[in-house]
Amino acid sequence: MDEREARDYAAEQLAAAGVVLAEGERRAIEVADFGLGRLHDVGLQLFVYVNTDRYCAKELVVLPGQTCPEHRHPPFAGTPGKEETFRCRRGSVRLRVDGREFELAPGEQYTIPPDTLHSF
Repeated sequence: MDEREARDYAAEQLAAAGVVLAEGERRAIEVADFGLGRLHDVGLQLFVYVNTDRYCAKELVVLPGQTCPEHRHPPFAGTPGKEETFRCRRGSVRLRVDGREFELAPGEQYTIPPDTLHSF
């Protein structure tokens, strides 16, 4: 799957979940493979509404079987770092948080404190 196909897939999945994007927003969907060149296995597709030092709002779309690697949002400039809330809109998402694993179904959400190791 190339970047254009991944972007189209993400737009289709967001639309199926009832997320309405303008045409320019569809084109703004980012495709991240973290420089690994294995997008089908490792990466994600995302649409960013806002992203500041203290707050972000994003729609994340993963391909079936695709994983976003373990990471954290550490403290910076005297702040505790970013908190992150995952809300499943469609399908399911498996979260790994500080060594625990669980699955979210549509309508379920989970908030991860700042500086907490997680992957999905």
